[in-house]
Amino acid sequence: MPRILFVPVSGPYGMGEYARCAAIAAAVQRRWPAAAVQFVLSRAAPYAASAPFPTTLLPTSATFQSAAVARVLETWRPQVVVFDNAGRTAQLRAARRAGARVVYVSARRRQRSKAFRLRWMRMIDEHWIAYPEFIAGTLSAIERLKLRLLRRPTVRYLDVICSRPTPEQRAALMSHAGRTPGAYVLVVPGGGTGHPGAEEAAGQFLAAARRLAAVGIPTVFVGPASPAAPESPGLRLTGALPQSDLAGFMSGARLVITNGGSTLLQAIAGGAACVAVPIARDQIGRIRRCVRAAVAIDAALDAASIVERAFSLWNNEEARAALAQRAAALGLADGTEVAVGALGKLLEST
Repeated sequence: MPRILFVPVSGPYGMGEYARCAAIAAAVQRRWPAAAVQFVLSRAAPYAASAPFPTTLLPTSATFQSAAVARVLETWRPQVVVFDNAGRTAQLRAARRAGARVVYVSARRRQRSKAFRLRWMRMIDEHWIAYPEFIAGTLSAIERLKLRLLRRPTVRYLDVICSRPTPEQRAALMSHAGRTPGAYVLVVPGGGTGHPGAEEAAGQFLAAARRLAAVGIPTVFVGPASPAAPESPGLRLTGALPQSDLAGFMSGARLVITNGGSTLLQAIAGGAACVAVPIARDQIGRIRRCVRAAVAIDAALDAASIVERAFSLWNNEEARAALAQRAAALGLADGTEVAVGALGKLLEST
């Protein structure tokens, strides 16, 4: 029976690493129904208490809890450990002592550099770069040289973690929300947790959604809103959604307004016209690369700017079609399938 431990960085802000690992874990259970999957999460993470997987809760992110992570490894003894932007040298060593194969996922330049240290390369079996090559950049000459010298680890780009709804699921979503495919704006500020310096981000997205609805554009807002905040005929409010439901709304939207995280790339991969708004520092460069590739347009974290940029696309069918055509030309892979395929090879070798 496959035994896989996921150790994403986790805490009070953001949920990209957890969402990526959760999508891969769900795909693992579909591929191997008997698989045992566990997570290690900070109890400060808003999603920790409701995670649909057996979970060890720690006082803070696993990155700062090496002794606790080592105990999980020693007692549970997984066949594979997936560290997503988390982990310390001591934790990688503990995983190797427990006989586990080690996967490291890097989503930022700093973590990628850590994974390309010779000491880490000798312990890592697979290094997954969380974004497509046009975002994350090609392997540098130094990185390629190190890989030739050590002949490890295997490096893969995950491109986009996708969740594909069935036509029936999408139809049910549209019916419940009272929306017609191709005739609404989807506004998604992110995982619902405030990043330092952008605590009011969700409020700016919500204000933009209200303005769009007020001028007659059907709008769906997915994210945090006051429980007392009223809907209107043109505005549907929903809290956080399962990835498949969010993907259903994205696939039916005429326009998607989102942050510069994973949701942006999911929307691009689905051929949606996107307005991208940075809510964290690392998203600025990511959005610039998408704009440079002409697969999205950007807006400032300000309701007026978001609305102005959204209007520029809503009534411009030619511009929207061009964005979708260029997005399709990227040929982004389904990172979930990439990850599950790689895990299968690791499990066969244990």
